Amino acid sequence: MISQELREILIAKIKSSPKQQITFAEYMALALYHQQYGYYNSGTVTIGAQGDFFTSSSLGKDFGELLAIQFKQMWTNLGCPDPFYLVEMGAGNGELAQDILLYLQESEADLTKTLKYIIVEESTALTRVQQKRLAENKFTQLSWQNWSDISSESITGCFFANELVDAFPVHRITKSQNRLQEVYLSLEQDRLSETIDSLSTARLAEYLDLVNIDLLEPQYPQDYYTEINLQALDWLKTIAAKLKRGYILTVDYGYTADKYYRPARSQGTLQCYYQHRRHNNPYANLGHQDITAHVDFTALQRQGELCNLKTLGFTQQGLFLMALGLGDRLNDLSSGKYEITEIFKRRDALHQLIDPTGLGGFGVLIQGKNLKDERSLQGLTMPPML
Repeated sequence: MISQELREILIAKIKSSPKQQITFAEYMALALYHQQYGYYNSGTVTIGAQGDFFTSSSLGKDFGELLAIQFKQMWTNLGCPDPFYLVEMGAGNGELAQDILLYLQESEADLTKTLKYIIVEESTALTRVQQKRLAENKFTQLSWQNWSDISSESITGCFFANELVDAFPVHRITKSQNRLQEVYLSLEQDRLSETIDSLSTARLAEYLDLVNIDLLEPQYPQDYYTEINLQALDWLKTIAAKLKRGYILTVDYGYTADKYYRPARSQGTLQCYYQHRRHNNPYANLGHQDITAHVDFTALQRQGELCNLKTLGFTQQGLFLMALGLGDRLNDLSSGKYEITEIFKRRDALHQLIDPTGLGGFGVLIQGKNLKDERSLQGLTMPPML
């Protein structure tokens, strides 16, 4: 299944480009984010058991509630500022926002009085889904804004994203004939074809310098393929400029650079999701499938340092959630308060959140800005850095 409209737009874009080719990043941006026919704007994205993929918040309210506990700690560590902003970037179907806001409303009245919750969402289709879901709760502190609506250094609080950065368009590069080159998309008789050419921008080589990776070293084989996420650097720079004081929390699947760019990972990390089936063909199901690449957390940390952000912690989701009380929630299931069917369902969901081979192995990165006192720097319950 492909979107014929999107295919025609893609062909026209390639034909109108100076060299009759576009980067893979340009292709991925069209496939996912075209304003009418891109996957995230198509109106067909369904997150959860019946969709193409599910996230931690699809498993129930525990993930959002545990994040809310972390946000309460952040608010306290910052001296209980009023207002306190939570800025969720890429809110999916709105489940996570709903779980966080309901928990804070029911359990943290003082924080709720100071709270301003902003959603920054690039997809107009998903924005409509979020607004429909969240309208019934009548959260007065909730608003949707664009980046241009948020002034520089206007946010005291926390920017956070769950499984967002993995969906940013990436450049695909390769080691070919002992040179760094890039993967482009061109046409052969109106059929999409990959071609290899010189790097489209010097920023790609600068990125590898940033994370201290040299793909021209002998241990990397010829025809080694991988990805570079320049948009992640731009995204973090934007956030850092908007944040006056507080935190940035990023949860996603990924690796540090030394693991991301292992010589044995010779085909990169690109993967696609279509109706809960994972595969590695980004050109199938055009406009109808998710395309992702793992996150390079070293790049986020190094870029953060360049933007006056301090890395406060980097760990796995399982350890992070256990530190916030997930273990207590598991123990509570044995209290006799729950029906047996609910016990099995919630126990399975909680175990999935901490499974090191699945969601529990996701990376959790917390960065901070202008945290001058020890309470702000060390008051979180995160485990130590990995």
